[in-house]
Amino acid sequence: MDLHKTGSTALFGAALLLSASAAANATVYDGSDQPVTQQPFSVSIGVDENGNGRLTNTVGANVVLPSALQNDPGPGGRPSILTYSLVNPPGLTAGDVRLTDSGLVLDVVRFNSGERCVDGSLGCLLFYSDNTDGFDAIADTPGPPFASYPNVVFIPEIGPEGNNRAVYTPLPGQPGFVAGAAGPVTYTLISDAPVPEPNSLTILGVGLAAVGLVRRQFRRRA
Repeated sequence: MDLHKTGSTALFGAALLLSASAAANATVYDGSDQPVTQQPFSVSIGVDENGNGRLTNTVGANVVLPSALQNDPGPGGRPSILTYSLVNPPGLTAGDVRLTDSGLVLDVVRFNSGERCVDGSLGCLLFYSDNTDGFDAIADTPGPPFASYPNVVFIPEIGPEGNNRAVYTPLPGQPGFVAGAAGPVTYTLISDAPVPEPNSLTILGVGLAAVGLVRRQFRRRA
């Protein structure tokens, strides 16, 4: 067996698969992967501070956005930042979105147009979340980036405490604008992490422990 040939073939196959995936995902910004059933065309992207992200558009696309902790290569970046793939946004504008709450900047969402995401696509969204209530979310960091992009916008958070979010539709030249999209791209940036549900196995374990305690007490009385 020619190992060199086999290895080359495998690498070529992986590259071809990645290229095909990138081409397919890129169509969510122009709607060409779906029959046009609604106009005008637009894209909605929602992300939170626990790695949950989704992209939808008005012609039926529904894409889960891969995420991972990656080192931020942007200006003054930090290590291990929650990074979302935006599935190859054509013409993504780099920059920082600072989320304000009562006049304070606590969270930063960064768009890195030249960064490779966990799925190999180009153009990522990074979520720097505050740790004022402790490190209880994946996106929580010791602080914001050490340096900022010169391209910065400020967006107020809305909603009650525990359900804070910012809704942002960038204009041309603003961070996160996708120049090659057929319509506007709107981001919903959820800055409060939901309280995790108790694990069913944990509940079962507590229940079994309680049953065992009752049985031991019954035996002692007998």
